[in-house]
Amino acid sequence: MQQPRDFSLHGAVDLGARQAAAQRRQQAATAGPGDQAGASGFVVDVTDQTFNTDVVDRSRSVPVIMDLWAEWCGPCKQLSPVLEKLAAEGNGSWILAKVDVDANPQLSAALQVQSIPMVVAVIAGQAMPLFLGAVPEAEVRAAIGQVLQVAEQMGLPGAGGAAGAAGAGGPDAQREAAGEPAGPPGADPGTGRGGPVPGDAFSDPGFSEAQEAMERGDVDRAAAAFEKVLASAPGHPAATMGLAQVDLIRRVNSYDQAKARQEADDNPDDPDAQGRVADIDVALGRIDAGFERLLNTVRVTSGEERNRARLHLLGLFDVFPPRDPRVTKARATLSSLLF
Repeated sequence: MQQPRDFSLHGAVDLGARQAAAQRRQQAATAGPGDQAGASGFVVDVTDQTFNTDVVDRSRSVPVIMDLWAEWCGPCKQLSPVLEKLAAEGNGSWILAKVDVDANPQLSAALQVQSIPMVVAVIAGQAMPLFLGAVPEAEVRAAIGQVLQVAEQMGLPGAGGAAGAAGAGGPDAQREAAGEPAGPPGADPGTGRGGPVPGDAFSDPGFSEAQEAMERGDVDRAAAAFEKVLASAPGHPAATMGLAQVDLIRRVNSYDQAKARQEADDNPDDPDAQGRVADIDVALGRIDAGFERLLNTVRVTSGEERNRARLHLLGLFDVFPPRDPRVTKARATLSSLLF
């Protein structure tokens, strides 16, 4: 059976999230000026493909604050409006870059997202973690105030007058920030700087080559490109995940999906049959169902069969960012079954 028409070669996971994100981008592109009130160009949606341009390159002239979120995340829906409001107040003194982690899993892996909402500042190509969770507005203002101070100290062209810019916080917020080290939480106390943006490795030509190959449906070329990145940057999380996704695509493309499901129904103890259907489920965005199928196989098997189910599940974990909550949950269940 051929792969479904809506099967995404680019990051073959959680298609529902990707499709919803694409619809939101299309709506934003066609919305009239009145539909984007308050944004004024100071809020941008960032993807795996636009990250270097919209975040890394832009951060060399103006601070960029990334809001890492997902549609299912309740606290994200509390925090995002606060950040958007402050971006409008900032009037261009900083840019808010919104990243849907479900729709952009390679970027999520490169940034080593632990939980969401997660807010990270990028200044002159340097990443500095700000905070996790939906913190109160006063704390958000204080953190942004520190970011702007660091940007001004570093001489960013767009950061002039940052200390008094709207969005940096009023007197109360600035007094709250005064007792902190120069630079946001997580920055080097001596320099006020963080580390290089992990996702900056997307500048490796191998990523562009892999993306182009995936868009053409050339999974072999995409695999070779990701392997090239890993040869120069062993263990790079985004390249590791990209290669795992390509391997998943290869496997699913080789299956007759109707036959695979029938074999799994007929052989509930067969780790290979269950693994094929788990692959299909994960590729089509039914992540929890795919994981649970292999966890059940671990439950009902032993010896070599159990080990094959375990290894197949670990391989599927690599398709996702290391700290994806679904992986964390399934990994904990797997540990409880094994020990």
